[in-house]
Amino acid sequence: MGVLTEVYGFYRRYAGEKGIYGYSERGEPLVYLKAGAGSPVLLAQYAMHAREHITARLAVEQMKDLSRAAFKGTVLVLPLVNPDGVKICEEKFPLWKANAEGVDLNVNFPARWGTGVGNKRAAGAADYIGAYPLCAAESAALAAFTLRAMPDMTVSYHAKGEEIYWYFYQKEPDLSRDGALAEIAAKVTGYALRTPQGSAGGYKDWCVETLGIPAVTVEVGGDELFHPVGAEHLASVYEKNKNLLPALLNALGKGRDEG
Repeated sequence: MGVLTEVYGFYRRYAGEKGIYGYSERGEPLVYLKAGAGSPVLLAQYAMHAREHITARLAVEQMKDLSRAAFKGTVLVLPLVNPDGVKICEEKFPLWKANAEGVDLNVNFPARWGTGVGNKRAAGAADYIGAYPLCAAESAALAAFTLRAMPDMTVSYHAKGEEIYWYFYQKEPDLSRDGALAEIAAKVTGYALRTPQGSAGGYKDWCVETLGIPAVTVEVGGDELFHPVGAEHLASVYEKNKNLLPALLNALGKGRDEG
């Protein structure tokens, strides 16, 4: 079963609150699923990079758990941010990362846009920053949805390397706050914390710099695996990530109570 079929099938069956927050460049619906209620609010997004579509399958498994769990707060899951790119990856070019227009969505956000060391100025499979920030339908829709939801934290799922990124020029007190949440993410998943050099224009970066909220990028799957990480690795990816969103939500709630 293809990723789009699996995700949209789950979306149609999902009994909880759900909706469409926009459309891709080729008209595919961009969907969200909601579990829980009230504050704090955690937003998790998946499959921004096409060849990393194992994360969309992870989203489905996590939502199965969240829909049955009792917890304080709200989780918003956006399981398939780049459906056009995933389709291209599955049908034509397995290493494709960008959207259908050749824009890499994770360098298309207004957070020091265009200053990344790997940025490209021409459309292609990866790293093209786009004509201007949020020029892509998918990144614009994600930004607008995020602003409407005003989450207390975001999680961006990517692949691969089993690493967590969280830093983007924060200063105190946000630096300590965000670092503590990243430490929780590392402890729960067993992944290593990393500080990449020369990156810019990412969704995480925008959440940190513009919205002033903590944000982590979680890279699933061991670095020895090949892109695209296959569904046969979903069980091991899920096992390491099944408790992450509840753990972060719990930490956010404690922080709110103590604050």
